[in-house]
Amino acid sequence: MYKNIIFDFDGTIADSKKCSLIATKKAFSDYGLEEPSDNQIEYYMGIPIEKSFDLMSSVELKVKERNELIALFRKNYKKIENLYLEIFDEMLTQLEILHKNAKLFIISSKKTDVLKRNLNILNIEHLFLEVIGSDKVRDYKPSPDGILYIVNKYNLNKDETVYIGDAIFDIQMAQNAGVASCAVTWGSHSVEKLKLENPDFLITSVSQLKFGG
Repeated sequence: MYKNIIFDFDGTIADSKKCSLIATKKAFSDYGLEEPSDNQIEYYMGIPIEKSFDLMSSVELKVKERNELIALFRKNYKKIENLYLEIFDEMLTQLEILHKNAKLFIISSKKTDVLKRNLNILNIEHLFLEVIGSDKVRDYKPSPDGILYIVNKYNLNKDETVYIGDAIFDIQMAQNAGVASCAVTWGSHSVEKLKLENPDFLITSVSQLKFGG
């Protein structure tokens, strides 16, 4: 059905929830800040920490404080990602099938080097033509910058392109870019929240990822 399939990473391809919860709480605690709740962390997992940490902090962060907090988070995350990062059940099989019939990409809120490191841990980087981290775009999700970068670089037909993600920010980004949107329900945002964004598709299991053609 679609020749170009762009994925979100966290909460869509991989279950990184435990990594994010542990690393975020420890970073805030180590920095002497009130720890955000699990619900807060999960809700904002779809956008870069450069933005979400401000939204989760109970006090206004100065630039230096934000940068130091982010550095703590990244240090904590790297220590535990090998222990807790997992690919969702059946995802590898579905990606390998889609890879045969479509061009696959990833747009993530992670930095590109961290994203590539995570893909290497899961041994799936070879399945994607290009992966785009937050450092490769000017504006973060729900801005369409990431999708438009890929569309323009590879001269893709928007009508043949779908973006797949687990958060409302993903659906909003796809809509802002003028491509089809697919919401998945095994990630950070509830079915109810996702439905409010009116995605073109909403799927409840990895086996339903049958977009390539």
